[in-house]
Amino acid sequence: MRSTPLPRMSRRGRVTVGVLVGVFVLFTLLGWGVQAWTDWLWFEEVRYTQVFTGVLVTRLLLFLAIGAGLGLFVAGNLWLAYRLRPKLRPHSLEQATLERYRTLLTPRIGTWISLAAAVLGLFAGLSAQSRWNQWLLFRNGGDFGVKDPEFGIDVGFYVFQLPFWRYLLGVGFTAVVLALLGALALHYIFGGVRLQGVGDRMTNAARAHLTTLIAGFVLLKAVAYVLDRRAMLLEYNEGAKLYGAGYADVNALLPAKEILAYISVVVAIAIIVFSNAVMRNLVWPGISLALLGVSAVAIGGIYPWAVQTFEVKPSARDKEAPYIERSIGATRAAFGLTDTKTTGYAANNLTPPASLVTDTSVVPNVRLLDPQLVSETYTQLQQVRGFYDFGPKLDIDRYSVANKTSDYVVGVREVNYGELTQNNWINRHTVFTHGYGLVAAPANQVVCGGQPYFVSGFLGEKAQEACSSQAEQIPASQPRIYYGERMEENDYAIVGQTDKTKNAEFDRPTPTTGGEQYYTYTGEGGVEIGSFTRRLLYAIKEQESNFLLSGAVNDNSRLLYVRNPRDRVEKVAPFLTLDGDPYPAVVGGRIQWIVDAYTTAATYPYAERVNLQTETADELTNRGTFQLARENVNYMRNSVKATVDAYDGTVRLYEFDETDPVLKAWNKAFGGDLVLPKTAIPAELAEHFRYPADMFKVQRNLLTKFHVTDPGDFYSGQDFWQVPNVPDAPDSGQKQPPYYLFTQFPGQEGPRFQLTAAVTPNGRQNLAALISGSYVDGQPNLEVLELPDQTRISGPVQVHQQMTNNANIRQQLNLLSSNQAQVQYGNLLSLPFGDGMLYVEPVYVKSNQQDAYPLLQKVLLSYGDGGSYVALADNITDGIKQLVDQGKRAGQATPPPTGGTPPPTGGTPPPTGGTNPPPLTDELAAAADRVQTAIAEVKAAQTSGDFERYGRALKALDEAMSAFQQAQQAAGPAPAPSGSPSGSAAATPSN
Repeated sequence: MRSTPLPRMSRRGRVTVGVLVGVFVLFTLLGWGVQAWTDWLWFEEVRYTQVFTGVLVTRLLLFLAIGAGLGLFVAGNLWLAYRLRPKLRPHSLEQATLERYRTLLTPRIGTWISLAAAVLGLFAGLSAQSRWNQWLLFRNGGDFGVKDPEFGIDVGFYVFQLPFWRYLLGVGFTAVVLALLGALALHYIFGGVRLQGVGDRMTNAARAHLTTLIAGFVLLKAVAYVLDRRAMLLEYNEGAKLYGAGYADVNALLPAKEILAYISVVVAIAIIVFSNAVMRNLVWPGISLALLGVSAVAIGGIYPWAVQTFEVKPSARDKEAPYIERSIGATRAAFGLTDTKTTGYAANNLTPPASLVTDTSVVPNVRLLDPQLVSETYTQLQQVRGFYDFGPKLDIDRYSVANKTSDYVVGVREVNYGELTQNNWINRHTVFTHGYGLVAAPANQVVCGGQPYFVSGFLGEKAQEACSSQAEQIPASQPRIYYGERMEENDYAIVGQTDKTKNAEFDRPTPTTGGEQYYTYTGEGGVEIGSFTRRLLYAIKEQESNFLLSGAVNDNSRLLYVRNPRDRVEKVAPFLTLDGDPYPAVVGGRIQWIVDAYTTAATYPYAERVNLQTETADELTNRGTFQLARENVNYMRNSVKATVDAYDGTVRLYEFDETDPVLKAWNKAFGGDLVLPKTAIPAELAEHFRYPADMFKVQRNLLTKFHVTDPGDFYSGQDFWQVPNVPDAPDSGQKQPPYYLFTQFPGQEGPRFQLTAAVTPNGRQNLAALISGSYVDGQPNLEVLELPDQTRISGPVQVHQQMTNNANIRQQLNLLSSNQAQVQYGNLLSLPFGDGMLYVEPVYVKSNQQDAYPLLQKVLLSYGDGGSYVALADNITDGIKQLVDQGKRAGQATPPPTGGTPPPTGGTPPPTGGTNPPPLTDELAAAADRVQTAIAEVKAAQTSGDFERYGRALKALDEAMSAFQQAQQAAGPAPAPSGSPSGSAAATPSN
């Protein structure tokens, strides 16, 4: 059969195609070159070039190594298939048809093979270069010092080694399959494999070649079975609803994988021997492969299923108990929950104690300003110009002013480029280059009819408003904001002037004169673009000709870009996961952005796997916070505290967790000095560190289940908790965000700045526990105040409904809201006090008029079970007095004894009263509250069966009793404290 010659392209066509390809390659290479050059200049500016070179070199080496390795392997097998072609082929219609393809391939077989290998190598290399992070951890990772409970292998193998080994195994499978398919195609084209004609359908050479590749594939499968045995500790256990190998996995699937690995080796040998030395056909190799498939189904599928169905399911609670215990322990270790301190809190006092009025640790520090609601207030009162903006949510920090530490609502006055009246290139990039000032107000104070009391961030030397502090109480020697959260990717700034007497940058308005001040940047931030080459470079990068044409760009110009602090840290440390809520602080007279950074992993054996985006989403997501990526992790540490200077953009990474092996691996990968040691953290900066919000959300959500450490109770799930919805909008489905407070919880020695959240029993709305995270001596401290199972204390949603549905309060709220105003509710705070619960919720009123802003008008308060004692007052002081007066009028200044755990043997219970008891003093009330708290802890310890904890609780109760007696003697005869013990001998904890 005569073949039809392929049409030839004309010379002009070939030239046209060549030019088009050349232009495409030129512009592609130009784009890559410009991006790489500008990235190098940026990393040089921030002094982290080791990150740029380290990542770039690693990606190039992986691209070349994997790409070349796979390409050469495939090319070698294709060349071998060509060399093993038969010299003589029987005549047949099939061979006549294939002749045209042989005619096309044979003259340039080397070119065709090289081209195919290059294309495959290119795609393999592109895939490999994205694995730079896995390779760096593989090369630099060490040990965790913790062994997995099944094989006794250090966890470091799973975190650092296993991911890259599995990737290499995948590359091996891909290479063998591609080589097998390519070799089979060439053997067919050149007659080594035939479908028609007389004689054997396959030559001996082709059979040896192809069966060797098949045997190689089966050997790789044996290696896969070995790695699968380790990876089983990462898989989901459907029986226990947890991660990690369960009973059926360990007792059935694990040995099955080992057996299949041996079978695979035997099958690989059988394929080579029977195909080439004994039978010289593919019958027995085919049978061997079929037997391997049947074994995989029977041994690796049916047998584990039978064990799970007939042995595990009928008694899953007992069978899975050891493996549930493994998962609980691993999850608590992987997410930093091991040292969580759980304390029982009876909350059995339902009457407001008199000590609320004189308290100095909780009530005075109650936060009334909601950082989400008052953002509009800050913008309206501190905006001055329409282009200034504070964002949709402010931040909470604490400062010591006049020797008193309090929490403050803080925000920075940034430029919103979308609000510029003349939003042209000159104004956007050379005139309005920066914001000005960190504006702060005490979180527990309002003035002038509900406004925040501003104490810093003034545009002049002192405030012009009568409702603000007349002097800076949190002074910043450099208040200008060149780097901020409102900066988007294209919001670059060009600063610097040749004429030192002419300031081109708008600095701030002058309130006293009504004029404006201008400024010239004097910092070291930014990339120098004074030369023509640099201007051309960035003109190409930004696709903006003004870099070359505008007179605003001169010899002294510097380009500031990547100005969002979170983006800046992410670019410097791409291996870290960043918290979604950076916050500003004045440190050493300069405004510093503080960004919490996490090291994460997804291969910690037996640990629960969570999705960061799902676990951290709540009402505030994308409202002044950044939404985290959909990253699945089962290990998380707040290992780094990063700072970005708001003026010059300096980025510093400080080690915060000195024990984290993942951070040590990353630091080693980039030279060992990428992250500054913890000892280098300035003391003033450390004072502004706060428990990171996203880390806390993940831990809080895990604690709703993993506070249960008994495997049987965990399996039943009866003691699980849940995070309540937003109290004033429970039907929205959005979770209540945790809130920062400067307060003191029971058992704490003094007020702390802590992140707090309430949780409720699963499927119910009453309060189950309070979870708080804080720093003690520079170390993270997670605490749980756990209420009794059948507590009467309402949860956040119930409390809000009870307070707002109270007849008297509803009438007052209706008066506040009308057709011309709306009521908005701030954070509902749950505060343990006096062996009871105090709830505080600020009430804002916002007019419907244009440019109106919320004003704090009232404060809702409740004590006890949420509905018995409720007040709506103008301020927190009046509200507390109303609650206490309600308790007194009810004749329950101190509640009657409620029974409980008896005192320790030998302890002397306090007297039960006298004929004419004097009024309850503050000291006596505090002592009574201490006794109630101690009793609650004894109850909780007795229930837990923890003898050591029970002993400590009894000792604390004895001390509280002694303190109560001393206070009683000082005040004269008095009634017994609420909840005083009754009964007989001391109880013994039981398991």
